[in-house]
Amino acid sequence: MTKGLNEQVEEFRNRSLTAASYPVLWIDAMYEKVRYASRVVSMVIEPMLEESQESYKQLFEKLKKRGLSNPKLIISDAHKGLVAAITSCFPGTSWQRCKVHFMRNILIHVPHKDKERFAGQLKGIWQASDLTIARQRAKELGDEYGDKCPKAINILEDGLEDALTYLSFPQLDSRKVSSKNMLERLNREIQRRTKVVGIFPSSESYLRLVTMYLIEYSEDW
Repeated sequence: MTKGLNEQVEEFRNRSLTAASYPVLWIDAMYEKVRYASRVVSMVIEPMLEESQESYKQLFEKLKKRGLSNPKLIISDAHKGLVAAITSCFPGTSWQRCKVHFMRNILIHVPHKDKERFAGQLKGIWQASDLTIARQRAKELGDEYGDKCPKAINILEDGLEDALTYLSFPQLDSRKVSSKNMLERLNREIQRRTKVVGIFPSSESYLRLVTMYLIEYSEDW
C-alpha cells in the first residue's frame, strides 16, 4: 500500500507543467518536525532543511525543468534568500511583497497608543484603487508619523513599491495577489492533518501525507 502511495506522490511531484499557463506563483514555507539523521528537525515541505538562496534556487530550477515558464508575478514575503533566488531564476518577473507580512513588520515599531489609528491609515494604502493614490496615502502617513515612529516609517518607505506591485496588474484580483493569504489558508488545512502525527518518522512519510492531501486539493480546484 505504501509503495502504491509513494508512486502517486512521485508522479504528482514530478508531473509536467507544460499543459497549462501559470502566470502567478505564490511562495511560502511551512515547517514540520521530522526525524532526520537520528534527530528531530524542523523541515520545510519541499523538503529543505533551511530557507536559503541555494535551496530556493534548486526548487525553482526543478519547477522550470518540469516546464514552468517565467510567471508574470510572484508573491512572497521578503526573506532575503528567497527574493535573491526569484531574481536569479525568473528574470523579468515582477515580485509582490506580501502586504500582510509587510504591515506586521511596520506595526511592531508603532507605540500601542498610536497603533489603532496608524493601522487604519496603513491599511488604507492597500485599499487604494491605483498607484498614485496609494503613494499619496503613504506620504500622508509618513508626514504625520515621521517624528513619532521613525523606524516604522523608514520600513514603509523602503518597502512600499515592492508591496504595491500588484497594482500594475489590474486584470488580476487584488485581494488574491497582494498577499500570501490564499496559500496560507491551504497551509493551515495541511497543518490540521499533520498535527495529528506530531513528529514524522521520516521525510518520506511527511511528503506522503502532505502530497496525498494536495492531490485531492488539486483535483477539487
